[in-house]
This record gives sequence, structure tokens and C-alpha cells, in this order.
Amino acid sequence: MAKILRVNMFQKELKWEDVPGKYAALGGRALTSQIILDEVPATCDALGELNKLVIAPGLLSGTNAPSSGRLSIGGKSPLTGGIKEANAGGITSQKLASLGLKAIILEGRPEGSGWYGIKISADGAEMFNANDLAGKGTYEVTSICREQYGSKVAVVTIGTAGEMQLLSAGVANNDTEGNSSRYAGRGGLGAVMGSKRVKVIVVDSPGTFDAPVKDSERFKAAAKKFSRILLDHPVTGKGLPAYGTNVLMNIINEAGTLPTRNFRYGRYDKACEVSGEKLAEVAVARGGKATHACHPGCVMRCSNVYPMPDGKVCAPIEYETAWGFGPNLEIGDLDVVAKLNYICNDVGLDTIEIGCALGVLMEAGVIPFGDGNAAVSALEEVGRGTALGRIIGSGAAVAGKAYGVTRVPVVKGQGIPAYDPRSCKGNGVTYATSTMGADHTAGYAVTANILSVGGTVNPLFAEGQVDLSRNLQIATAAVDSTGLCLFVAFAVLDNPEGLPAIVEMINAQYGVNLTVDDVVALGQNVLKVEREFNSRAGFTKADDRLPEFFVNEELEPHKTKFDIKDEELDGVFNF
Repeated sequence: MAKILRVNMFQKELKWEDVPGKYAALGGRALTSQIILDEVPATCDALGELNKLVIAPGLLSGTNAPSSGRLSIGGKSPLTGGIKEANAGGITSQKLASLGLKAIILEGRPEGSGWYGIKISADGAEMFNANDLAGKGTYEVTSICREQYGSKVAVVTIGTAGEMQLLSAGVANNDTEGNSSRYAGRGGLGAVMGSKRVKVIVVDSPGTFDAPVKDSERFKAAAKKFSRILLDHPVTGKGLPAYGTNVLMNIINEAGTLPTRNFRYGRYDKACEVSGEKLAEVAVARGGKATHACHPGCVMRCSNVYPMPDGKVCAPIEYETAWGFGPNLEIGDLDVVAKLNYICNDVGLDTIEIGCALGVLMEAGVIPFGDGNAAVSALEEVGRGTALGRIIGSGAAVAGKAYGVTRVPVVKGQGIPAYDPRSCKGNGVTYATSTMGADHTAGYAVTANILSVGGTVNPLFAEGQVDLSRNLQIATAAVDSTGLCLFVAFAVLDNPEGLPAIVEMINAQYGVNLTVDDVVALGQNVLKVEREFNSRAGFTKADDRLPEFFVNEELEPHKTKFDIKDEELDGVFNF
């Protein structure tokens, strides 16, 4: 029977609890958000004792469902002040589910300055002294834990940014090869873990796909069908497996929606130098991998392994990261991008937020646009805990306030990633209205705006964008609850058999009789839960807006502005 592990850091108590009935049908994001609404006062200090960190595998995690190993981590965000779910690959989700864990809840905070670790296995859970790991980067911590507990353990850890409780700190997970770079990055949840004085969680499970399935034959048939649907689609079966997520670089650049020089232009003349095609060429030439699975059971394999000139390996460089450290800063050198990425992974920072923060620093004239060495030097300040480093590690909004910059691309305090909302207006609606702050994954309208997946909605016009974003936000909330990778949506949107196959897998695993409508209702309820928390936290319609410069300034090359009216944005959640 599935259990919840509640870890009270004030009392140093670990308690196994039965799963309450209201949580039985929830997983992933649906579960983390519901627990946060139920147990966390919305107006509390996100870094105080009343906030909680919830770690939950998805409904399908721990099974052979293709690409189902995503992990949800939730809490009140110290970056946005609202609710947050950050999603990560790696091996943790499958192992937690295989051990029968529905969720881990970290609560309270200990007295004193000590650091703690938690080890979970089939034999139970224990807390241990982790002072020897304090001050170390995620790569070293993961290596030490794999050496001590075995090479197959999952290691959930924070870097020094999380220890310092910087607002952009993420939570790292490792992949099968030990790379500690599968991040629940957005929203500062690494700072929340740091506030609990938890440096690391080690999950030791002998199995990866051992979650119970009530009707195994029915499940296998549905999983096989869903795998074929993914492999037959041109994006999930060809584009992503060939060049990874950074296959988007040249596509988005050609579409004129690649934010360049802190969102001043929509195209970058050196985009091809930091593209997926270039990355694959260099990675393979150096003995790395053009594509790579971020978690066991992934059939899309859209990650990568990039060897750096100094002998270290950055795994992976995702599109949004390549954008944030590349075109956004007018840097056209993949090795510089990789170096910045590696530093973030090791110190424990969200690469998207840091890319936006460095863009603001360049806007302020602190470092020049295009100067990769200066960007690297500035980012290294975070690990040293200097004043500049703490500003950078606290994100773009803080950097803007510190340096008096008004051109700051954030919504609800969180940096806008990789797609300019003036020429990809569906994503603009998502950025403005998402419960999470600016988040491209919350309702990835690039599908219909740019890629003609799931239909076509002209990205340059306002018509149809609200409906597109609304439907995608609902679908995404549901997908995030299953443990499936969000990229399965590409195939599901184009194949009418995709969503029924997901429903069939859930029904076979749990012995239930859900319908497609039930899954839609699940997504809607997740959004209602999250909006209720944000409302209690003091968010209003005024928070569902883009920064003024997107409305007032035309974007080259299309000369478009973000022109979707406020009243339309206010109607996104009218379901």
C-alpha cells in the first residue's frame, strides 16, 4: 500500500502515513499542489517554518509507461510568493514510486546551523548528519553519495545557492549515469529545501519499474500503443531524438520569436552557432552524446551530453538554457553556454532565471552584452556568496531593482524564457496568466503558434490565443500529474488515440474506469487549487500581466506588440 513519508525537521521525526482518501487518485503536480493548499498558510514566509516542500512521483511513475519518470516538487515559491510545482527528470521519481512512496513532505525547520540528510530504502527511512556535505556542489555531493550508498541510488540535493536560500535555487536529481543536472529548477524551491536544513535525500531502491499494476496485460498493451504513437510522430519520434530540445533554436530564430539582447529583437545572427545541430556535431566529435535519456524508460531521448574543453561534462544543454546564455546575452559560443550551464548545475541554480538575470545586468551596463568571459566571472560570484553573486542568484526581478532597470522580463517575479510573447502570443498569454509565474511549460503554445502541432494559430495575431493557452494549461496540469514528460503532448495533440491511451494505462494500473473527460477535469481542478492558493496569498488580476515594454515596444522583425486585451486575459480561467 502506498505511503506518505512526513519529515518534521524541527522534531527530527520521520513518520510513515497512510494516504488520505482525497489524495488516492492524485499524483505529481496534482498531489503537490493539493497538499500545499491544504497544509501551507498562503501568506506565510516561503523560507520560514510554515512552508513545506512536497516531493511526489506521477501517477504512472515506477511503471513501464514510456517517458513516465518525471518528478514533481512543490511548495510556496520564495521567488514568486505564490504556489509552485517544478518538474524534473532523473531516476528519483521511478525509484520513489517503486518503493511505494506517494509523496515526501518536508516540514518545519531545525534549530541550529547543522545540515541533514535523509536516506530512504525498502528497509525504511532515516535521518543522518550531513555537515560534511555542506558547502559542496551538487556534482560532488552526488558522487560522494553514490560512492557511499551505491551507484544506482537517486540523489536529490541542493548546491550552495540553496544553502544560502537564494531565490533562484533549484533541486538537483541525477540520471542513470550520475549526472546531477536533472533540475526541478524554477521558483526557488532549492531555497525552501535549504531553509529546512536538508542538504540531500538519498533514495535506494533495487527496482525502477516496480510500482504495482493491477492489470499487467492490459497495461502492457496500452503502453506499447502509446510508445508507438510517440515514435511515429515527427517531433517526438524524429526531431527530439535527433537533436534534443535545442532543435528549436534555428526554428524559433527563423520564426522571429527568439528573444535577443534582453528581449530587444526576435532574431540572432549567430543562432546557428548555439543550435541543436551545432551542439550534436560538437558533442559527438568530443565523444559525448547528441541525445540522451534524462530518465529511465524515455523513448524520446531529447537530452544530451556535452563534453567541455576543460574535460568536464555538461549534461544537458537544453534549448531554453542555450537561449538564456546565448542569444539573450548575444553570446554565440556553445562552450561559454556550457560553462555557464555547468556552474548553475553545480551551484544549484535555475538556468532560465539566471539567464534572465544576466540579461538585466547587461542591460544595466554591469557587464557588456556579448562578453562571455565577463558573464562567467559574474556567475562565479554566486558560489562565493558575494553581494553581486547573491543579487544574480536571487533572479532577474531582484537584479532589476538592485540596478534600477525597468526592462526586466518577468511575470510574478519569475523570468520569461526563450519565446518572445509579441511574436508567439499564445505563449504570452501563458506567461501572463500561469499560476506559476512566467513558465513556457505551463501552456506551451509554441505547438500551434510555431510548430503547427494540434492545429495552427497565427502567432502574430491576438485571435485564438486565449483559447489555445487555456486548453494547453489544462492539459499540461493533467500531464504533470501523471509523471509523463510534457513532450508527449506533441504526439497527443496530433493523434486522437494518444489521450485515450494514457487513460487506458491509468485505468489498467489502478483498476479504475476514468474517461478522457475525467483527465480534463483533473487538469482543471489542479489549476483551481493553484489559483485558490495564489488568491489567498494576495494575487489579483493585476498580477496576470506582462511587463509594459512588451505592450509598448514593437519587436523586430515582425513589428508586433503584445496586444491581447486585459479583459481577455482575465477570461483564461473561466471554465
